[in-house]
Amino acid sequence: MPETLILASTSPYRRALLERLQLPFRCVAPEVDESPLPGESAEQLALRLARAKARVVADRFPEALVIGSDQVACLDGQLLGKPGAYPRAREQLRASSGRSVAFHTGLALARRTPAFDRAVVVPFRVHFRSLSDGEIERYLAREAPWDCAGSFKCEGLGSALFQRLEGDDPTSLEGLPLIALCALLQEAGHAVLD
Repeated sequence: MPETLILASTSPYRRALLERLQLPFRCVAPEVDESPLPGESAEQLALRLARAKARVVADRFPEALVIGSDQVACLDGQLLGKPGAYPRAREQLRASSGRSVAFHTGLALARRTPAFDRAVVVPFRVHFRSLSDGEIERYLAREAPWDCAGSFKCEGLGSALFQRLEGDDPTSLEGLPLIALCALLQEAGHAVLD
């Protein structure tokens, strides 16, 4: 019987991404405090949270292979979280206009029995066009990206905000780097194409 694969997330975006691999899996809420630690970089935060999510669920399901992921956006050293509502989203997009935002997507794969524990951070950079207040207002009215780091949905209308994208795995920008995940699954003996 194949081992259970669990996505330690309730994100509909991560669920949809993992479904692309056509593997059976289930989702389990990881219940991890996502607050940054003092002095923690965006990359360190993404890695720590991805590991914590995978490990906390692996503790509950020791024979399952558990995927944890977390994404942190950063503009000039300042963390950009999920905006939650219109005013903060407008503020984030105004700040990003004509500039570059770095995204760090942490990915972890953990199993307690037999032991397996690996984690990576996949970087991606978004270069924004210079955006007028009107463009920002119209984008937010049409897409409502309140639950997305950086205040856009790259898989939707967010592409209209970009000058260019820079990175090896576009799915990392959506929140679950599938290229890196396939490599980790292969290493764990759970290859996608077996």
